[in-house]
Amino acid sequence: MTALLEKDSDVDTRGNLPLSMVERMTLIMEAFDKPLARLTLDEVTRHTGLPRSTAHRILDQLVQCRWLIHAKTHYSLGSRALTLGGRELAQHELRSAASGVLQALTYRTGACTHLVTLAGTEIYYLDMFGGRPGARLSSRVGGRAPAHRTAAGKAIMAGMAPEYVDNQIMNATRSTGSAPVIDDVDGLHRELARIRSRNGLAVERGQLIPGLACVGAAIRTDDGPVGALSVAVRADAPLEPLAPLVLHAARTISDALAAGPATW
Repeated sequence: MTALLEKDSDVDTRGNLPLSMVERMTLIMEAFDKPLARLTLDEVTRHTGLPRSTAHRILDQLVQCRWLIHAKTHYSLGSRALTLGGRELAQHELRSAASGVLQALTYRTGACTHLVTLAGTEIYYLDMFGGRPGARLSSRVGGRAPAHRTAAGKAIMAGMAPEYVDNQIMNATRSTGSAPVIDDVDGLHRELARIRSRNGLAVERGQLIPGLACVGAAIRTDDGPVGALSVAVRADAPLEPLAPLVLHAARTISDALAAGPATW
């Protein structure tokens, strides 16, 4: 009886017809309208107008199907949602805001610069500039790489709650049905803590490609990190001079996103 009464209370605002399950799921997914939005159950309830118990039940089902991730008190987009075309607009905005900054950074450093976003436990290369002929770069626009082996990927994860990172790893492992995608999760968390202590600066030497090193930093909005940039150089090159340039570029892009398209 309780379930029937609850179902009858989920009505379309245009009339008194009960909402279908698909409509209720759509209402909930629309609440996550930004790439890395993190919402509590109460926030989802206020956004959708659904009864709290209904929203909770559907959220749990979406988590089980990997459309969402549940980390303690918050929900966020899961691996399935993050790989769909719905992110194309946000990615286009990120590329537009970052393009001029990355070109200037490439010119100043003479190195290859990357712009990436996070997709589960991988980074997705949105853009890149520079790169000398014959350089051993495996990166390409549209390509992917393990996030924990890259400076850019670690910079993004360092800006996330530890439980969010754990859930991403567990979901990736569950979806493949194979061995864990990251062998040393505790070691990864220690590295992410070091990155936070360096104001978000991430460094990688030879973890992805032997002979190459990267310095990276996350690009942020009010909802958290939405991407990252990195500079790739030879592994024996000094990385200290790159640190302030990378951090400044990441802050400049973050500020541009906050200010809106008119500033790009």
